[in-house]
Amino acid sequence: MASVLCRKRRLKPGTRCSFIASDGHSCGCVCVLTELTSLSVSFKEMTTLYVSPHPDDFRSLLALLAAEYGPSSRPQIITEDPPASLNARSRPALVLAAAGDGDSLVSGATAVSWYLAFQGKRAGLDAKQQSQVWQWLSFADNELTPVSCAVVFPLMGVTGVDKKLQQTSRAELMRVLKVLDQALAPRTYLVGESITLADMAVATAVLLPFKYALEPSDRKAVTNVTRWFTTCINQPQFLKVLGEIVLCEKMVPVTPKTNAATNAVNGSPAGDSPGAPANGPPKTEAQLKKEAKKREKLEKFQQKKEMEAKKKTQPPSEKKAKPEKKELGVITYNITTPAGEKKDVVSPLPDSYSPQYVEAAWYPWWEKQGFFKPEYGRKSISEENAKGIFMMCIPPPNVTGSLHLGHALTNAIQDCLTRWHRMRGETTLWNPGCDHAGIATQVVVEKKLMREKGMSRHDLGRENFIREVWKWKNEKGDRIYHQLKKLGSSLDWDRACFTMDPKLSYAVQEAFIRMHDEGVIYRSKRLVNWSCTLNSAISDIEVDKKELAGRTLLPVPGYKEKIEFGVLVSFAYKVDGSDEEVIVATTRIETMLGDTAVAVHPADARYQHLKGKMVLHPFCDRKMPIVFDDFVDMSFGTGAVKITPAHDHNDYEVGERHNLAFINILDENGLLINVPPPFLGMKRFEARKAVLQALKDRGQFKEIKDNPMVVPVCSRSKDIVEPLLKPQWYVDCRDMGKEAADAVREGRLKIIPDHHLKTWFNWLDNIKDWCISRQLWWGHRIPAYFITVNDPSVKPGEDMDGHYWVSGRSEEEAREKAAKRFNVSADKITLRQDEDVLDTWFSSGIFPFSIFGWPNENEDLQVFYPGTLLETGHDILFFWVARMVMMGLKLTGKLPFKEVYLHAVVRDAHGRKMSKSLGNVIDPLDVITGISLEGLHAQLMDSNLDPVEVERAQQGQKSDYPNGIPECGTDALRFALCAYTSQGRDINLDVNRILGYRHFCNKLWNAVKFAMKTLGDNFVPSEKVQLSGEESVSDRWILSRLSAAVTLCDAGFKAYDFPTITTAIYNFWLYELCDIYLESVKPVFSKAEEDSTSQRQALVCRQTLYTCLEVGLRLLSPLMPFVTEELYQRLPRRKPQSDPPSICVTSYPTTEEFCWNSEEVDRDMEFIMTIVKTIRSLRADYNLTKTRADCYLQCIDSATVSLVQKYSLQIQTLSYSQAVIPLTANQPVPEGCAVAIASDRCTVNLMLKGLIDVEKEVAKLMTKKGDLEKQMEKLREKMGKNDYKEKVPVKVQEQDAEKLRQSQIELEKVKEAMDNFRKMI
Repeated sequence: MASVLCRKRRLKPGTRCSFIASDGHSCGCVCVLTELTSLSVSFKEMTTLYVSPHPDDFRSLLALLAAEYGPSSRPQIITEDPPASLNARSRPALVLAAAGDGDSLVSGATAVSWYLAFQGKRAGLDAKQQSQVWQWLSFADNELTPVSCAVVFPLMGVTGVDKKLQQTSRAELMRVLKVLDQALAPRTYLVGESITLADMAVATAVLLPFKYALEPSDRKAVTNVTRWFTTCINQPQFLKVLGEIVLCEKMVPVTPKTNAATNAVNGSPAGDSPGAPANGPPKTEAQLKKEAKKREKLEKFQQKKEMEAKKKTQPPSEKKAKPEKKELGVITYNITTPAGEKKDVVSPLPDSYSPQYVEAAWYPWWEKQGFFKPEYGRKSISEENAKGIFMMCIPPPNVTGSLHLGHALTNAIQDCLTRWHRMRGETTLWNPGCDHAGIATQVVVEKKLMREKGMSRHDLGRENFIREVWKWKNEKGDRIYHQLKKLGSSLDWDRACFTMDPKLSYAVQEAFIRMHDEGVIYRSKRLVNWSCTLNSAISDIEVDKKELAGRTLLPVPGYKEKIEFGVLVSFAYKVDGSDEEVIVATTRIETMLGDTAVAVHPADARYQHLKGKMVLHPFCDRKMPIVFDDFVDMSFGTGAVKITPAHDHNDYEVGERHNLAFINILDENGLLINVPPPFLGMKRFEARKAVLQALKDRGQFKEIKDNPMVVPVCSRSKDIVEPLLKPQWYVDCRDMGKEAADAVREGRLKIIPDHHLKTWFNWLDNIKDWCISRQLWWGHRIPAYFITVNDPSVKPGEDMDGHYWVSGRSEEEAREKAAKRFNVSADKITLRQDEDVLDTWFSSGIFPFSIFGWPNENEDLQVFYPGTLLETGHDILFFWVARMVMMGLKLTGKLPFKEVYLHAVVRDAHGRKMSKSLGNVIDPLDVITGISLEGLHAQLMDSNLDPVEVERAQQGQKSDYPNGIPECGTDALRFALCAYTSQGRDINLDVNRILGYRHFCNKLWNAVKFAMKTLGDNFVPSEKVQLSGEESVSDRWILSRLSAAVTLCDAGFKAYDFPTITTAIYNFWLYELCDIYLESVKPVFSKAEEDSTSQRQALVCRQTLYTCLEVGLRLLSPLMPFVTEELYQRLPRRKPQSDPPSICVTSYPTTEEFCWNSEEVDRDMEFIMTIVKTIRSLRADYNLTKTRADCYLQCIDSATVSLVQKYSLQIQTLSYSQAVIPLTANQPVPEGCAVAIASDRCTVNLMLKGLIDVEKEVAKLMTKKGDLEKQMEKLREKMGKNDYKEKVPVKVQEQDAEKLRQSQIELEKVKEAMDNFRKMI
């Protein structure tokens, strides 16, 4: 047949299809790689690599490169789709021929390239290098590929051109390349000292930008990347696959190139392959499909004309109404159910799944029944439980606002784990809590005060302001708990806590006092990150590093006009006693007012004669020494550096080494102090202009030029962060950091995935002391007091002198300590409590034991501390996880948990970080209930964004959610988040994909409804789950698949491998239970009443079906708690009197109980399904939608005949065949059959004679043949003209050649189809 058949492929959750789909778009999903390193199959002659023919398919090119670096016997390379029998879901795909073991399939670029590279010893020499290779694979897949495609695809015509989006994508690409550039600065290759898979993956990910988008100026900005890329592509293996790569000179739309994949097959470089057709390159898949569609439309048009001609001779018939497109149904639960009472489960289930109906009423019932409490089902939590204890505390979300999808991911994973442990019978506690979020909360309330009352916190005063914060917390704080409940989080709410609660506040105070008394907490004056807007020191995590390419104007709070950054100002200092001058440069010219030295390198010959000399400050009588220090880079600028010890971290250390003066020129508000007029009292950035002008007036200004730089910005206030010398409280982290690092080194604490170990050790082995004081009002006020001794024999102390500070649980206790220290009576002591509060991370650091009432001994603390697991995002590994470990060991002598599982960071569908200003921060409730585009816009208007950011965010929302977000439901959201959680990778989550899992819920719903109808009202399940011995082949197969799913889920939960769990459950329900088993057993139930044997068979089948439903729902329950509860409650119980009341406290299926997995049964059914799919494919080819046809199966041997006979009913039912007749190899096949090869063991012959009008089909094909021959004749005539090559543009020549080639292929197909039809006549 000449028709084009489009077969939809089913993609499992967590898998990823090939680089370019049939429409030319990148789908951007991930291929799951499972234990490929354990494969040890040696290459055989039949090992085959299927790749895409697309010339720029970088995923296929990656596989080809890995093959080049593989063993000497390379696989056979084919540029066609893999045979349907292989069930390969994507290209590249690798078929491994293992002796005597059938074919094994590996598909997806990452999996294939890893396998090939591993065989060629290019995947890393040891575990460390392999982890690094994986890290770069993740970087290529998640960071580079999305932005590369976003930049290049519009140029290639794959997607439409959106100039604004392209500019944004281009900037993002350069940002990512700069990260890569820094990593490559000290290296030739990414991992080790030779090419590895890391280089191949990253090089292919940047291949298209280097070819089509990165102009010379771009490449100059990333010199290390360009050097490395050039090195890679000039390797012999790269040249063989890619050919000579011409780097982009100017970014312009791309014309199609020669087929690179074919060149690699032929072993010739791209661009001059002798195998390439002389008349032009082959077309892309997208172009082929487009042309096929055109031809199909033309055929349909001709058929339509024929039909219209026929209609003219017939009386007019009534026109049928076109069915309306079915929208997602919204069904609500309207039965009155008091809060906490059990939902009605007697009324019939609605016709279709609706999240609003399903999720109603269950959570209050679960909560009231106490299912989420560790006490449930036992007398006391101290009672010995042989199955163990599971305790995990929630990473306390900030009280400031609402959860986003990142929080939803955290809670989906944690709740799945908690529910799994609970169903395993362990004493389970997931402890909720909320963080007071010092800076974030204070900023929100301050803005609210100013907006509503026009008042600052200083207008109110400290006590009144704190009252306002508590009021706001009590009004808004429960929004987060409401969201967590909507997500189905099975937290023990009776143990919920807030970091400012009295119990936790007491623990914070106790921790500070103990560490201060021990000398671990101390007072010191050092440089801190200072926010002038907040009037507070801030931690590193609250500083955003804004990268600037050059001169940029940025808005700064408190300034009407934008301020200039990204420039380097050069000026001269006069050398004292001579006419010489020393030229220095700075990006912060105003700080020169605080300069106290000029530094040069000791080996710099240009300045040796200035040893011992001074330079003169132009605006005061300060003489500043020229110091010699190794930190100076001689090659940068003039080799001389201005030193401002009080306002720069590097200069601070130089000042310490050379005993320089530290002059602080800024006060807490950013106003200039300790400077001469006219600069005194100026705002810092107004002084910037004034100093520059003054230098010009004095003739000491030299030049100003663009300078790429990083500007530190306060994430809360958007102010420019200033390094400022301030007395602060610090924690000495050296010993604590060593203990935390050793706990992991010695195996007492396990971090998963282990590629985070390097980061853990790097940070802890080089840890700096931790500044824990914040100049805020909201938070835990530091329980430290400054001492004034009213005695002339004791000299007054200074603020930074720790000897004059004492801590205490009360002022009275502190006074007694102070009197004892200075050996005076208590009445001579005056105390002033520190105004500052503690860093939020300090209270978070003791959260695992403060929630249980530490330091007071009690049952909860004894049973649940240390905890079992800490699960959180890898982005707070240092800020929270490390500090919990350090403080747990320090204050309790115990690790706070045994394992740390770090999940990935959620990004949007384009791979961008979630940011309010981009409009891509999504409230999980909006995904659960759905929201219109207008609703999304309205949320932005209620935020604290400025109008420009609101406009940009609205554009982002309009682009990503033109129709808003559809109602997906909690279960679909949770399942999607877990399905895309692969260890070590960031998650690019397209909200629209979540909708696919809502459809899965609907499929589940319909399957259970159908099954319950099949079971009947009087069905009674057997008390025990066991085989009767009378199961049919279909029963044995589905029970084998159920057991396999149980095994995969058990292993997945134990390894924190969530995609394995979701894939196993999804495949079982959708592809095995619904698509195969339920369809194959329909004849059993339709014949159930024919005789006693049929009745018995139907009864066994019903027991099997019940087992599948009940166990399948239990497997799914931790991930989809609502829909599984709703459906489980409708099923009859095995032991109604003693079975648990809810699925969430029913036992989780175990491998010991479900041990029926049979490789033989699975293999047989896999073979049978290959036959079924082949028959279905033939039926589709010949448009046999409703007609049943006889099917003759020609088998290679008697064993295959027996197998086909054994499964004949299944084949007949699933393929919609009339009869299934197995034949041996020498038995003749009747004439009039269409033929297709199912496998090397079986050929399918589908009887078409009498079912289709052969003469009519042949006549249609004859017409088509004539049309094609005419088209080809015209083309040949056009191309044969003498001046064709000179006058016709090259692009048109290529198109003509391609048309001719395609027409020739189609003509051959038409002739082949005609021959097949003639055999039937």
